[in-house]
This record gives sequence, C-alpha cells and structure tokens, in this order.
Amino acid sequence: MPSSQDHLLGRQIAAARALIGLSKAELAAEAKITVEALRQIESASGAAVGPADAIAAVRAALEQAGAVFIPEDGLGAGVRLKFTRLETRQIGRWEGEGGRAADDDVP
Repeated sequence: MPSSQDHLLGRQIAAARALIGLSKAELAAEAKITVEALRQIESASGAAVGPADAIAAVRAALEQAGAVFIPEDGLGAGVRLKFTRLETRQIGRWEGEGGRAADDDVP
C-alpha cells in the first residue's frame, strides 16, 4: 500500500538530520532503530531503502524535532526547518537548560 514515505529520499533524511543537528546514534535512538538501519536508509541515492516501519519511525522522529519534508514537485524534493531562526535559538536555550525537550506545545 503506498504511503507518504514512499517518495522520501535517503538524502532528504540525511539532510534533515544535519539541519536539526542530530548524530546518527541520536536519531536511531529516537526512532528506535539501529544505527546500521539508519545508515542504510540515509545512503540511498533515490527513495529511502529499508523496512517501511523504520522509515516511518525516522520520518516521525525528524518531524517531531522540527523537519518539514518538501515533496518532489518538478523542482526537486527538499527539507526545511519548521521553526524560524529566532524560535530555533529559543528552543536551543530551553533545551540547554535541562537536556532535550520532550513533547510540548511549541508550534
């Protein structure tokens, strides 16, 4: 059955992780997959390769951290941050006060 992660590119996932500033180990832990599984997903030059549930878990973890995936629309697929530069600085300050933030009401 087709799903939204069918067109997610491995390089998009790697780019999102870099934008957010997570290591492979941190993202793998957040998604509850192995670092090797994440390495396989990210290394695909085309569509992300791996079990659909692992790709979905990685996508969910990245989106929770603030990544927005931009679908292929003839101009190329991409990724951007959900938060503005100011919001990112504020969140970074808050997280620095006691570790990574958990679920909250930040838009």
